[in-house]
Amino acid sequence: MILTIANSKEYCDLPPCKIVPSLADEGRYIASESTFYRVLRAEKQLTHRQHSKPATHHKPTSYTANGPNQVWSWDISYLPTTVFGLYFYLYLTIDIFSRKIVGWSIHEKQSSELASALMKQACLDEKVNQHQLVLHSDNGKPMKGATMLATLERLGVTPSFSRPAVSDDNPYSESLFKTIKYHPTFPVTTRFETIEHARVWMEQFANWYNSQHLHSGLKFVTPQQRHTGMDKTILEKRNRIYKMAKQQNPERWSRDTRNWALPKRVTLNPDRKASLKNHDKQFDILEAA
Repeated sequence: MILTIANSKEYCDLPPCKIVPSLADEGRYIASESTFYRVLRAEKQLTHRQHSKPATHHKPTSYTANGPNQVWSWDISYLPTTVFGLYFYLYLTIDIFSRKIVGWSIHEKQSSELASALMKQACLDEKVNQHQLVLHSDNGKPMKGATMLATLERLGVTPSFSRPAVSDDNPYSESLFKTIKYHPTFPVTTRFETIEHARVWMEQFANWYNSQHLHSGLKFVTPQQRHTGMDKTILEKRNRIYKMAKQQNPERWSRDTRNWALPKRVTLNPDRKASLKNHDKQFDILEAA
């Protein structure tokens, strides 16, 4: 009787916790919820059934960059204004290898057309060739709009998307937005008075971030230095200085000198097992001069 009721047209989409009270409303008691669950479990029917079965979303494809302008990440974030409930929208694109801000714009609305304009300008500024670049984003309308997808196709850019409601699939953009909104000059209390105010502030921030910010994820070189390859010379020099210091005062060193090497490759959404297995292979070993 339990199986007949659970698989009937009226109740086939409902779990036992809803079937039992529905039966009670009809003046019927067949069994307790726990008995329904026990019987359905024994018959391997204690799963999502028919229309109630949730959609499955697979982990996005992993992409690896071993140099700049191979994999970019972009997203849109809110910028608060002096009018309660009104926001400006910051469109922001970052290179995951160098962490450089390669493009940004601020508008009063979100749209696929504005996003595609930003992408065309960023590709032009960075001299991106056809089929050179992967662009990762979340699943918002501006990201998956027809205009944006058509623009990416014309540019030869491969689109990549996060799973719905999974912010961890787009970590580089999320991290950069946090850096922006925790910057000492970000107007938390005063907010942005006009869109021109927001654009001027963002231009100053982008210049500072790319050219002056010693990025902790880049062994304290700037994104611009990493983007242009200057980081190699800087980090090799730091390594030599540390080696010389150890030679002059070996008693002050209980272990090897600080590792100033940066990863050869940066992977977006890496497979966890593969990432752990190949962890040691991701780094250059800087030799003493």
